[in-house]
Amino acid sequence: MIAYDLQCGNGHHFEGWFEDSQSFERQKKQGMIACPVCDDTGVLKLPSMFAIKGSSGTLSLNSGETEDIAAMGKKIVDYVQKNFDNVGADFAEEALKMHYGVTEPRSIRGVSTPKEEETLKSEGIRFFKLPVPPEPSDPAGS
Repeated sequence: MIAYDLQCGNGHHFEGWFEDSQSFERQKKQGMIACPVCDDTGVLKLPSMFAIKGSSGTLSLNSGETEDIAAMGKKIVDYVQKNFDNVGADFAEEALKMHYGVTEPRSIRGVSTPKEEETLKSEGIRFFKLPVPPEPSDPAGS
């Protein structure tokens, strides 16, 4: 079992337990994970306390360090939002155009469907997904 710290689009924090990471992703995609306070299904995983067991001992993070990780995550999201072109729902199309030399390479951000993500992977296009909180002007995350 895996316990995740979660946050809804309205900023409520709660915990969820899942058999594995695929179970979380499947349930999230199906809208099965809802905030116990407001019933919002726009849920994000948050960095949580953890420990790593290695040959030189154990590295553990306390709550203060977890806050530092959350602040670092916010800096990354802010950087991406300020420095990457937002192509919205055209993410996969734009990534394919750059991959095949139709357009000049540039840093882009946007959204894609699971089917589009599979296409990008099959074409050898590397990308990564960041959980992005809703804009302050859009507290509902819609």
